[in-house]
Amino acid sequence: MNDIQSFQGKIGYNFKDFNLLKKAFIHRSYINENKNLGLEHNEKLEFLGDAVLELSATNFLYHKFLQKTEGELTAIRSALVSTDSLALHGDKLNMGNYLLLSKGEKDSLNGRKHILANTFEAVVGAIYLDGGFEPVDNFLRSFLFDYVDKIVLQKLYKDPKSYFQEQAQEKKKITPHYELISEKGKDHNKAFVMGLFLEKELITKGIGGSKQKAEINAAKNALEKMKWI
Repeated sequence: MNDIQSFQGKIGYNFKDFNLLKKAFIHRSYINENKNLGLEHNEKLEFLGDAVLELSATNFLYHKFLQKTEGELTAIRSALVSTDSLALHGDKLNMGNYLLLSKGEKDSLNGRKHILANTFEAVVGAIYLDGGFEPVDNFLRSFLFDYVDKIVLQKLYKDPKSYFQEQAQEKKKITPHYELISEKGKDHNKAFVMGLFLEKELITKGIGGSKQKAEINAAKNALEKMKWI
């Protein structure tokens, strides 16, 4: 684990209560292996951060895209705060290097996106508790919201499942369906593998922290494989 003090310099925000930042990087699995340390995991901060992130993103998009409909703004926001997006930007900030994880989680790549995305939300929650909405908004505008231009330009906000179904019905005259291939991990951190099928043919697989997210990732992979984007 890197010196967590350096993370403050990276994001340009110094915590008044440094313990909030430390808690944001403590995964439940680490607590399970170190119960005698008296530490708390980051899941309540993640819960708070999720709500704060949605409000900040909604406010940002409302003022940035004055001509877009409520439906379009909702779809863009979903793409902006998705697991893939948060994991990508958490990785850019090297959040994984500061995380306290169990040995099993460190050794496995399963659920890495899910863990990074949750950590990003926990950091948002920690900043909000420490300094209020303004520093959260500044953090997100600096380290997440610029991604929205790519989302809109490449139409990444379109629902991949619906889009793949439209393309499959138009080009193949087949309606795709999804089946559970496998699931791994404990209840609090499962990784589901869903297969996307056209009739009996397995086109691609997708992994996610829920069956729905795994299906979405399978559809994304299928769109790339079939070159329909």
